[in-house]
Amino acid sequence: MGTDELPSGTRMGRVRLRVNDVDEQVEFYRRVVGVPTVDRGDGRATLRAGEETLLELIEDPEAPDRPRSAAGLFHVAIRVPDRDALADALARVRAEWTLSGAADHDASEALYLTDPEGNGIELYCDRPREEWPRVEDGRVDIGTAPLDMDSLAGGDADAALPRGTDVGHVHLEVSTLAPSRSFYVDALGFDVSGTFDDGAAFLAAGDYHHHLALNTWNGRTEPVSEHRGLVGFDVVVPDAEAMAATRRRLEGHSVAVERRGDHLRFEDPDGIGVRVTTG
Repeated sequence: MGTDELPSGTRMGRVRLRVNDVDEQVEFYRRVVGVPTVDRGDGRATLRAGEETLLELIEDPEAPDRPRSAAGLFHVAIRVPDRDALADALARVRAEWTLSGAADHDASEALYLTDPEGNGIELYCDRPREEWPRVEDGRVDIGTAPLDMDSLAGGDADAALPRGTDVGHVHLEVSTLAPSRSFYVDALGFDVSGTFDDGAAFLAAGDYHHHLALNTWNGRTEPVSEHRGLVGFDVVVPDAEAMAATRRRLEGHSVAVERRGDHLRFEDPDGIGVRVTTG
């Protein structure tokens, strides 16, 4: 592993959301998304599938709506282990909620919806890596085409998210693309896995199609604040050596890094909290 990049074993961890009504949100994530385990306490709810923490909901009844100008979450992408689990997810959403979109991205198949407080959610499964289309330089060629919904029919709406579900990627709305891309690539250590002429970049560690996406599609111009929505997310590196290299790289790019227990904490150019931990 070079000291200028995150190792290939890097993955995404929990996503933290500030919410007005934690009870309503928990009910949604249980009933519609299918989260099987919720731990409650101290104004928070931690949502898990197996041993994997997906989301942490932080209750703040007075938090205002996210302004239309504020950076933040485009969607959190919850990855299920296979198409059977995706079919179950489709059945749950159709029975309990409204599907806002669906797409075949060549490397993956995805369903899209929005929670009661406006947070975007993607539920997806990857195709086998040997089937991922690639461009000449070896990067994954992510497309967008209609999803074959008929082939996902017959899922079990009563089935919960199975063990093996995790946060596959996080998609952010940023105020300015170039500084954010530089922060996540040069300072944090992701590689650019795809760029688009319409104001977006996909980033990854190793050979994944993307762990992080950035876009400016909706003209966000301000940093995050104490409003509803995204507080931050975790990046999970394989070991202490990778964490130490990450800290050196961040500090070498003049990022203010705080060590809190077993993780590093810092903020991106839009004030979104990022934690690096091991696992």
